[in-house]
Parts: sequence; structure tokens; C-alpha cells
Amino acid sequence: MKSNTNHTRRLIVIAMLACISYVLSSFVYFPRMAPFQHMMNVITAVLLGPVEAFTAAFITGLMRMILGGRTIQALIGAIIGGPVAGLCYRATKKVWTAVPGEVFGTGILSALLVYPFMVQFYGLPKETPFWTFIPAYVPSSLMGACLGVLVISVLKKSGAWQKMLDVIQG
Repeated sequence: MKSNTNHTRRLIVIAMLACISYVLSSFVYFPRMAPFQHMMNVITAVLLGPVEAFTAAFITGLMRMILGGRTIQALIGAIIGGPVAGLCYRATKKVWTAVPGEVFGTGILSALLVYPFMVQFYGLPKETPFWTFIPAYVPSSLMGACLGVLVISVLKKSGAWQKMLDVIQG
């Protein structure tokens, strides 16, 4: 019975983090940047892990597309960074390693992955360089990932981070 309770708690936390990410990304908006999505990717990756970070980013991206009228970039642009950040953190147990994971996953991999979708479904000219999204994705993911580490640091110093872990673990 306890494992079902823990599983349910993890799902609730994923949903809450996805909703926080959606609200922050939708109402605090910079042109061509969504740093709060990346901040939440890092927080979710460190708090829960890579699979959960992917799930929360996927949910957030869907909400941004469906409710906010964003392009496929809202979905594809964030789903790789969270898992890579989670894998980097899991390998080292150092929070700061989630930053290069998020930047590489989102800033490079997602930026390259979104290109064919933008060409195929949104009419981006095929002559556009395949790396065209990297200059926008890298600074956004770097800024957001650094914010995520800062938020985690503040939560750890206040003791709230341990309380969050205790709630998740039951």
C-alpha cells in the first residue's frame, strides 16, 4: 500500500510542477525565451529524476500549445533538457551539473530536433540553417537552469527542500 501512496504523491508533484511551469512560462514571458520552463526542468530533474522531468516538461509543453497557442517549439523545445539534466544530476549528485545537462539537452539537442518540425508543419524555409534555433535556446536554457539551481539552493538553506523530499518519499 505504501508504494502506491508514494507513486501517487510523485504523480501529484509532477502535475504541480508542470502547472507551476506553465503559469510561469505563460505569464512571465520574454520574446523567444522561456527561462522558467528550464528552471522548472532543473528543479524537477533534481527533485524527482529524469523520467519525471520529461513528463512534467511534456505536460507543460502541451498546455502551452493547447492553452497558450504556442508552436511545437513549446513542446519539443523543453522535453529533452529535463531528462538530460536529471541524468547529469543522478550521475554526480551535484545540483550544478544539471545546468550543463539542461543547456545541452535544450540548447543544442532540442534546438536541432525542432528544426524539421518547423520546416514541415510551420513553413520555415528549407534554406534556413538547421542550427537556427540554437542562438535563442542556449541563453534561455542557461538563464533558466541557473535560476533553477538558485531556487534549489534557497530551498535547501531554508529547509524546505528536505521537507519536499520527505513529502514525496512519504
